[in-house]
Amino acid sequence: MGVWTRRVEVFAVGELVERLRAGLPDGAVAVDPDVTAAYARDMAGFCAAGEPAVLVFPETVEQVRFVLRTATELRVPVVPQGARTGLSGGANAVDGCILLSLTRMNRILHLDAVDRIAVVQPGVVNAELSRAAEALGLSYPPDPSSWESCTIGGNIGTGAGGLCCVKYGVTSEYVLGLDVVLADGRLLRTGRRTAKGVAGYDLTRLLVGSEGTLGVVVEAVLALRPAPGPQLVLAAEFDSVDAAGRAVCEVMAAGHAPSLMELMDATTVRAVNEMARMGLPESTRALLLVAFDGPDQRERLAEVESLCTAAGATGVVPAEDRAESELLLQARRLSLPALERMGTTMIDDVAVPRSALAAMLNGVAEIADRHRLTIGVVSHAGDGNTHPVVIFDAKDEEQTARARSSFDEIMALGLELGGTVTGEHGIGLLKREWLARELGPVGLELQRQIKAAFDPLGILNPGKML
Repeated sequence: MGVWTRRVEVFAVGELVERLRAGLPDGAVAVDPDVTAAYARDMAGFCAAGEPAVLVFPETVEQVRFVLRTATELRVPVVPQGARTGLSGGANAVDGCILLSLTRMNRILHLDAVDRIAVVQPGVVNAELSRAAEALGLSYPPDPSSWESCTIGGNIGTGAGGLCCVKYGVTSEYVLGLDVVLADGRLLRTGRRTAKGVAGYDLTRLLVGSEGTLGVVVEAVLALRPAPGPQLVLAAEFDSVDAAGRAVCEVMAAGHAPSLMELMDATTVRAVNEMARMGLPESTRALLLVAFDGPDQRERLAEVESLCTAAGATGVVPAEDRAESELLLQARRLSLPALERMGTTMIDDVAVPRSALAAMLNGVAEIADRHRLTIGVVSHAGDGNTHPVVIFDAKDEEQTARARSSFDEIMALGLELGGTVTGEHGIGLLKREWLARELGPVGLELQRQIKAAFDPLGILNPGKML
């Protein structure tokens, strides 16, 4: 980051701040070190954060364009941010940067029940959009676990997923078009508002998941879907991960499209039991939750119950109504809070083919034993996206080193099983090395060329991803 520091010193931070204040409204520029430090990082562990020069809160597209033009003129790095709920260090500051917080650009600009689209600013909170769509009988399906606080801009930046991905897909499948401010302040419009459209290269898909390294999203056109209605849930207990993995494969092979399919390993089940006294049997080595929405949900649950029993389930509990479904889902929602009570947590995000799910969980258990660590796994089983949670004492340097080693071994295992090093959390700082391994030299070179085409000076979120 030295090149950025030298350039800011030439112009002086004072001059940078003065220019920003001249073009932004009162209260939009913060330099208090306590304030800027509070915005310097997201929720990722093991990721360094630099010291920002200034924090800005634009409220309009023109203000974002002004900030980017100023940054280009002064060769100052810019780190775009949403709610900073990310888990990869993608929103962490670099030395001498402008932190560009988009949380004040938080308006839902348009909802259309005929075209089934929403036009929103990047600071709109996911849950607020979901509730606004619901009032029209529609839904915005992507639902990250932080949906009550994470923003649409952040979801787009990381390509976020959620619990419903098995049936409804991830963020990229709902982004129809984007307005993006490029590094030099130009405004780029990509995509469409129509249900169909294949004109030109698909720059919209390219920008989703780019973590602010190619441009700053200032407006998004999102696809909405008819509201699916309440879902019914089934919980199946297994005495082995292999049996649970077989059940997942059998359910998918039978042609079912569950609205949710989540798997918790024994460590996670035990942690939830200790926290909430949910009465789950101590013999449970894996807990599978399957849900269906739609008119035939009871029939589907009955079929899944039979498949789980045939795969070796030791107990199957189908919910009778929405209230019982919520009770069953509570175990999954408490997974991370329960594991966090056990120590510092480092949350991995590795996706594998569904057929390799059991091998992934068994491999993680072996890694935990070898490194003498506790690692709990929760998984979006329906799409093979696993979240191993490494638990350690951050004050113990030796244990912290073992935690980092286990994290790397988990990613290596995912690649060996034909998977990817991130299914929904993004690369950021945390997984740059692993992205290079996954892409290979040709893929990495092409991605760097794309970055240079969008951002020739390299000022947008430098050091992230590539």
